[in-house]
Order: sequence, then structure tokens, then C-alpha cells
Amino acid sequence: MEFKNLVDIIDFAIEKEKQAAEFYQKVSEQERFSGKKQMLIEFATEELKHKAILEDLKSGNIGDKLDDYEFKWITDIKRSDYVDDVEYKPGMGYDELLLIAMKREEKALQLYNQMLENADTDDAKKVFKMLCQQEAKHKLSLETMYDDFKAQMGD
Repeated sequence: MEFKNLVDIIDFAIEKEKQAAEFYQKVSEQERFSGKKQMLIEFATEELKHKAILEDLKSGNIGDKLDDYEFKWITDIKRSDYVDDVEYKPGMGYDELLLIAMKREEKALQLYNQMLENADTDDAKKVFKMLCQQEAKHKLSLETMYDDFKAQMGD
């Protein structure tokens, strides 16, 4: 995909975050169990936070918000790298929902890493680096939840 400028990149990322939030919200509405429903709502909320950050970047209001952000290296255990995409079906298991979310975070991390490489301002680089860190944290958290669940199930 080719972008003409930073605004095109940000608009693309905003749309991706919006789609992710809508996906998790829609899926949460189809789940009967409150634990899975709540987990999906939390995923949607996180995606909306990312969308808001990108909108702030686009409007030029991001500089001060990034000054206090602490960048840290997030370990990648690469669990999602070894699983295929899973298509959502109502009533699917907790572990399958985690697989879907893991793959989505993996793809978002890849996207933001690409955007970081192509960013041409310090603010844009900081934003995409921060978004990479956020997606990496989510991915690690989901992969850990998946591993813990599978261990509890004796796998």
C-alpha cells in the first residue's frame, strides 16, 4: 500500500483501529458469557484509545502527551506467529477468542512497525513507536493468557 503523506498513513491507521473496535464490540454482543463479553469490550476500548491517539496526532495535539510516555522493550514470545488465522463464530471457546485477538494484535504491530519506518517527523515516530509498544503489550498479554489457559486445561 502506498501513501502520499503522513495524513494518509494516519487516516489508514485510524480506520484500522476503528474496524478493530467495531469487530470486538460486535463480537461481544454475540457472546452469552459475561467473562468473554467483558474481555471483548475491553479489547474494543483499547482500540478506541489508539484511534484517539492517532486523531490527536493528525490534529497536531500529540506533542505534550508523548513527553511523559516511558518507552520500554516488550518481549515477543511469538505464540501468534505459529497459529493460523481463526474466523469468529458465535459461541466459540475462550482459547479461540484469544487466538483471534492475538493474530489481530500481531497484524497491528506489523502495521505500526511499517508506519514507524516511514514516519518523517519526530512526533509521528514517537506515536508509532508508542503504538508499537501498546500492540506488543497487548499481544504479549494475550499470548500469556492463552498459554495459561491451555496449561490449566492440561495442554
